[in-house]
Amino acid sequence: MPIRIDGNLPARASLESENIFVMTNERASTQDIRPLRILILNLMPTKIVTETQLLRLLSNSPIQVEIDLLQTATHQSTHTSAEHMLSFYKTFDEVKDSKYDGMVITGAPVEKLEFEEVDYWDELCQIFDWADHNVYSSFHICWGAQAGLYHRYGLKKYLLDHKVFGVFKHKVLDPYHPLLRGFDEEFYVPHSRYTEVHFSDIALVKDLQTLSYSPESGVHLLSDMKCRNFYSLGHSEYDRDTLKNEYLRDKKAGLDTPIPVNYFPDDDPTKEPVVKWRGAGSLMVSNWLNYFVYQQTPYDLSTMF
Repeated sequence: MPIRIDGNLPARASLESENIFVMTNERASTQDIRPLRILILNLMPTKIVTETQLLRLLSNSPIQVEIDLLQTATHQSTHTSAEHMLSFYKTFDEVKDSKYDGMVITGAPVEKLEFEEVDYWDELCQIFDWADHNVYSSFHICWGAQAGLYHRYGLKKYLLDHKVFGVFKHKVLDPYHPLLRGFDEEFYVPHSRYTEVHFSDIALVKDLQTLSYSPESGVHLLSDMKCRNFYSLGHSEYDRDTLKNEYLRDKKAGLDTPIPVNYFPDDDPTKEPVVKWRGAGSLMVSNWLNYFVYQQTPYDLSTMF
């Protein structure tokens, strides 16, 4: 089914070339159906790349998905043009009086900083608190997940001895949870981070359930008990070359970054990576949209709570 976006958004051409059904706002307005309203808080510096990756996953929906892109007002993007940000992104002041079926919070390359040292931390906490009363279900990714867990539960992140970098095999811990419906017992997820959340800390929080785990990369998916907030420490949205580009960037910067685990055939960076995570990632987001957004929110969002 279609994903509803601004007709001028750069991601449109990429998605249409992949035969993903996108629908412009003009065309969607003629259909007598209420789309799911999804807000994406994009904290990544490469805005357009991240937009395209997330829209690709969100397109696997049984109904129209209407997207609003959100930026922080307290941090100005330096990797994306001001024209793009003005054309397609809103600030919190522009959305705070609205309600949404779902929200996605991306990662950000600030994980080595303490949370309170991030220049937009206070604004992010305000958005988290607002979402608890104006968004039915939120999906947090990587640093966005760590930030949400720290803000809501005080869970710390721990600096690792080395970067968790590559495509890792994960185990399903609760095969009956709707978010994991249809999953194989083992599935793959890309990771790229310097920090982790400890399973032992999570176990002390009664409101949290760990849904999947990797012996190599640690905790992956978590949910609160009401299934209002989900947290993923991985990057199921990544493209084929995302880890490759990060590896080449780190090497160019002189960093001692290892070759991504289980990514290049024969660990040879000259060979094209094999995608083995896309199916599980698409299923995860599709399940989230279906079971925890589409089937839960009322037609009139003003009556949500």
